[in-house]
Amino acid sequence: MRGMTVAGMILVNNGAGPDTYAPLKHSAWNGLTPCDLVFPFFLFMVGLSIFISLRKFSFRPSKTVVLKILKRTLLLFVIGLLLHMWDMATKGNWDLFSELRVWGVLQRIALCYGIVSLLVLYVPEKRLTSIMFVLLAAYMLILIWGNGYEMSEDNIIAIVDRAIFGEAHLYHKSPVDPEGLVSTISAVVHTYIGFLSGKIVMETLSLNKKIKMLLFVGFGLLIATVFFLTGEFPINKRIWSPSFVSVTCGIAMIFLAILILVIDKWEKKKWCKIFQMFGMNAFFIYVLSEAVAPALSHWGLKQPIYEGINSIITNTYMASLTYALLFVGLMALAAWVLWKKNIVIKI
Repeated sequence: MRGMTVAGMILVNNGAGPDTYAPLKHSAWNGLTPCDLVFPFFLFMVGLSIFISLRKFSFRPSKTVVLKILKRTLLLFVIGLLLHMWDMATKGNWDLFSELRVWGVLQRIALCYGIVSLLVLYVPEKRLTSIMFVLLAAYMLILIWGNGYEMSEDNIIAIVDRAIFGEAHLYHKSPVDPEGLVSTISAVVHTYIGFLSGKIVMETLSLNKKIKMLLFVGFGLLIATVFFLTGEFPINKRIWSPSFVSVTCGIAMIFLAILILVIDKWEKKKWCKIFQMFGMNAFFIYVLSEAVAPALSHWGLKQPIYEGINSIITNTYMASLTYALLFVGLMALAAWVLWKKNIVIKI
């Protein structure tokens, strides 16, 4: 599932030309597209991976474990900043520190990983689950009182980010930074739901029971979203709204249950080998894609490649998709080489 998610992230991030199919674009504001599922799926899998990782230490804090968590959190955050610097440099902007964007995908992953990992070590599960519920409810109130569902500079998320980090260090394509500080609250809850799903997967002995439990909770989250959240509290990725958390985690659980059914119960495994390769070095392949993509533009290769594709495939939407698929194929080649040599690059 992590490998499929990384491949999906690379696909939606690397279209070319003027046109992109609607399912491969994020919602402009409220709403949900297939593209909007990619990042929350990855964050869900981060939570699940936290369970697998810390289970080896019986969820007990120690100097070694805590230092490992802090080191990984810092590395992820710094790599995210370095990718932003690289993107700026390839565009000829060397004023790196005065205009460096603070937030981003890896920065959000870093914070969610670090916070959830430390919490599960120091807070008992029942109490932590209650805390997470309170956090999500509190975030909902913050959005209500702070114009959180408004796409404007008066949005509380935008106000806090501007006050702490300054306009120059934020996302400039919309008034609200989609990985801003305040919305990290609900992203942490999202990651914790992935952690609890890891418990279902790892501690439930029967395959049938794993599948049933994931489906039950997954559909429960979807039903709760439809009946209690979406009316007054729309699904919105850019503010990581509570309804966005519940619906994407619900879909992630259902999707994971289907994969367990097909791969583990029915033993249909050959089709997913390529995604295992992506998943084995998920972070590295994602970082590689984010480094190579702007380099292709800087070296003047992206546009000629797209135009060559477009000369054969005249439909601009299909040409853009073809370019993105070829880029995914390039990353698949890198994943295959690492898999063939049994190299796992860990952070």
